[in-house]
Amino acid sequence: MTTPDVSRETSIISGGTPLADALADETRRRIALEEAVLPLPPTTRVLTISNQKGGVGKTTTAVNLAAALARSGAKVLVIDLDPQGNASTALGVDHRSEERSVYEVLVSDLALSEVIRPSTEHEMLDCVPATIHLAGAEIELVSLVAREQRLRRALDTHLSSMERPYDYVFIDCPPSLGLLTINAFVAAREVLIPIQCEYYALEGLSQLLSNIELIEKHLNPELRLSTILLTMYDSRTNLAQQVAQEVRNHFPTQTLQTIIPRSVRVSEAPSYGQSVISYDFGSTGSLSYREAAAEIAKRGAAKAGAPSKEQH
Repeated sequence: MTTPDVSRETSIISGGTPLADALADETRRRIALEEAVLPLPPTTRVLTISNQKGGVGKTTTAVNLAAALARSGAKVLVIDLDPQGNASTALGVDHRSEERSVYEVLVSDLALSEVIRPSTEHEMLDCVPATIHLAGAEIELVSLVAREQRLRRALDTHLSSMERPYDYVFIDCPPSLGLLTINAFVAAREVLIPIQCEYYALEGLSQLLSNIELIEKHLNPELRLSTILLTMYDSRTNLAQQVAQEVRNHFPTQTLQTIIPRSVRVSEAPSYGQSVISYDFGSTGSLSYREAAAEIAKRGAAKAGAPSKEQH
């Protein structure tokens, strides 16, 4: 008579190895996402994705949240306000210097409808591209009338002319606090700040928050910091866990439960002109951004407290 393999029985009951537990957790998260029907906001939500610190995942966040929400049935627009045009690249939209872009909207009063391009990412996702000309827009805007309001006016005019307005507009900012970013803050109603889970993560954040307060006070009373998303999280380091906890302590209501892990797939996707959601739908990075998008949609619906539009 053989004695039972106690260790094996125990491992089966508890779920087995850490890898098996992680796979089981991912499977549970995937099923939950597939079963979820995301509410659409009653009115267009305009979010500026900003952090004057570079390399925190602003563009990656803008593109992947937009792609995830478009896949869930929302009509989404991404406005690329960064002269590097990385969001345009990731969404498969041509942004060579001869193309008309958000630059002409800001400097020459061109209608937004003239520069909106469909993204190759999804039929429900559009993009306003940025060209290299945008690099000089900071200087050119200085002498223009109502220089801080130009994007707001163009966006509001376009949304009011649409038969079915966008559900979400994401504005991808450059890593600075100049006139382009101010235009984004004035055009938006919400600010989403990606914060990477690394040393110095909170450095410079107080400056950004005070700028948001100034914009709210003088130019856009509707503006508020609605969302903080933790990015580039490495669960193997104590530092990442400490930074995440510190951000949650400072911003308990704004910080999403979802955390975006460090991921090779997320980094690779833009070079193929795709979001990680199209590039590798089953990856951990894709799953995390889809969860973050679902959380943003549900939080918005809860705050609105109004019946949302029907899914299309």
